[in-house]
Amino acid sequence: MQHIRWIFTAAVLGGASTLAAAPAASQQKPAAAHAGPEARSASGIDLAGVDHAVKPGDDFNGYANGAWAKTAEIPADRSSTGIFLKVFELAEKRNAELIRDAGKSNPAAGTDARKIADYYAAFMDEAAIEKQGLNPLKPALAKIDAIKTTGDLSTELGNGLRADVDPVNATNWWTQNLFGLFVAQGLEDPSHNVPYLLQGGLGLPNRDYYLSDDKSMAAVRDKYQTYIAALLKQAGTPDAENKAKAIFALETKIAKAQSSIVDSEDVHKANNPWNLADFSKKAPGIDWNAYFGAAGLAKQKQVIVWQPDAIRGLSALVASEPLPAWKDYLRFHELNRSANLLPKAYADMAFDFYGRTLNGTPKQRDRWKRAIGATNGALGDAVGQIYVKRYFPASSKQQVQQMVSNIMAAFNDRVDTIDWMTPATRQKAKAKITTLKVGVGYPETWRNYASLDIRPDDALGNRLRADAFEYQHQLAKLDQPVDRGEWWMTPQTVNAVNLPLQNALNFPAAILEAPFFDPKADAAANYGSIGSVIGHEISHSFDNTGAEFDAQGRLSNWWTPEDQAHFKAAGQRLVEQYNAYEVLPGLHINGQQTLGENIADVSGLAIAYAAYQKSLGGKPAPVIDGLTGDQRFFLAFAQSWREKTREKALRQQVVTDGHSPGTFRAQTVRNIDAWYGAFKSVTGEKLYLAPKDRVKIW
Repeated sequence: MQHIRWIFTAAVLGGASTLAAAPAASQQKPAAAHAGPEARSASGIDLAGVDHAVKPGDDFNGYANGAWAKTAEIPADRSSTGIFLKVFELAEKRNAELIRDAGKSNPAAGTDARKIADYYAAFMDEAAIEKQGLNPLKPALAKIDAIKTTGDLSTELGNGLRADVDPVNATNWWTQNLFGLFVAQGLEDPSHNVPYLLQGGLGLPNRDYYLSDDKSMAAVRDKYQTYIAALLKQAGTPDAENKAKAIFALETKIAKAQSSIVDSEDVHKANNPWNLADFSKKAPGIDWNAYFGAAGLAKQKQVIVWQPDAIRGLSALVASEPLPAWKDYLRFHELNRSANLLPKAYADMAFDFYGRTLNGTPKQRDRWKRAIGATNGALGDAVGQIYVKRYFPASSKQQVQQMVSNIMAAFNDRVDTIDWMTPATRQKAKAKITTLKVGVGYPETWRNYASLDIRPDDALGNRLRADAFEYQHQLAKLDQPVDRGEWWMTPQTVNAVNLPLQNALNFPAAILEAPFFDPKADAAANYGSIGSVIGHEISHSFDNTGAEFDAQGRLSNWWTPEDQAHFKAAGQRLVEQYNAYEVLPGLHINGQQTLGENIADVSGLAIAYAAYQKSLGGKPAPVIDGLTGDQRFFLAFAQSWREKTREKALRQQVVTDGHSPGTFRAQTVRNIDAWYGAFKSVTGEKLYLAPKDRVKIW
């Protein structure tokens, strides 16, 4: 699952530490998938999608999804297709209906319904956007032009600081600020919210795109420089080609200063509380007083620095690199982050690079789809309240809550059976399970958008004000008690998330749909699909990072040395297993980069299977469509990960993401003993692992 890999360990799609990656738009990460029409049987399995010419023991993904893959086509406006996109498109269709309905009753000014209607209308008003031109950006561009000293530059960088909800992926291109801010509980004091400072500053997906010798990366770099020059030229910037070269050279230095994904995932390397007064000594270069003053952080006593070497390196660049290069860099990124809401020429350029070049997506998404996504991004809880009232019945919430309880009970039982774990560690593990807070469908409290100014004729202004509103919301948390019930996803999001600092899980309403969850489906299919998602998220509390946090969400080593050594040894075996998977010629999965997600996949599947068996109450599972209960369970799991992805997007995922591609996640079954009996896998088949080689984490 994708998203803040350790703060938000998501269960589903395949991106960050959420379950999976976010659905791909013209300037978003690749989506998990869209499936064509499927005739799901009474068993909940897509029988027609199974390729019986493939031996399950050689390639379980090919067996479960091979027939589907032969005919599945990736939509022209997508970088991939599969189950996740199918569920996403259902949510998108529903969101479109309720967002368009919001304005039909002519709601009063200031109401959430009015804001929803106006935000969508402004985004769709292309004539007004063309007429406005660059006018909405002129104040920001004027501030950049006025920079004359390092102090001025530091102030402008502070003004540009934005809240980021992903400390691991803070290098992702869409941040495009030199630093990012993350606000959450302290690593060692979960009773108070604290600010975390994160690395940022790149226009390409991550540092590898600047530093890798791979030919495909070099080609992307050339096209990125061409894009920089074209965007500057479109905005009337003189000498655009030379300025583009200088901007790219500066970004390359930024990339060299940044920490890698693997280092960023190490929470122990992130625990660096610096007093504000010490920043000038520890990271000279920036005028930190000016920076923190402009960023609204001057009253904070401490800031936790997530990647200290990167912060030092980036700060030094502020002093060492010429001011004109920084001013051109800031001007480009101001244009780049706003291109989608500037006149068509800018939006088309941005899509051509970020959509076609980076992801291989031939067609830009329809404007109404982009407008729906943008409205959700700015007014997520306002839309979410309507979504759950209209589309998420109480009966579904209750049924999923029962499944969660069953899977948590299975995890609790499993801890009792781990023969290598000492009683002391077992007690601490069970305490985490007992205090785990699980949210199903939607949050207990909703965001208040009363102070957010939304206008029906100011699309870019709306987005800029929404960004500032979100930043102030995050800053306000620094003066408030920790809300352990806070949600980090909206109900209409197709994903799931684990929050180690809160010791909490969120399962949004939009993912609780068929084929992940069908209230009328056979238990084997539900446990194999949404059950494994639930198990995945629970397991993130005990993956290589989650296991570092105690029941209160405090960074704390609650393991005995012997238990920790055993746990890490099992993790290393999983690293080696995934290192062996070759995604594209010469491009292998990075087993260390994906370790947390792979642990959650293996453990979550094992726990979901145990919960399914327990749900049978000692009775044999029925045979449906000629499939045993175990066969249906494992097929449902593998079919949840079916996907086809464009090569460029797949390469980007492997390089930048903490999730393994879905086609390899489906092969997780090779570590589960019951799968061997269900599909008669034997020695000599490609997936076969001897019992001693099957990785069992939990």
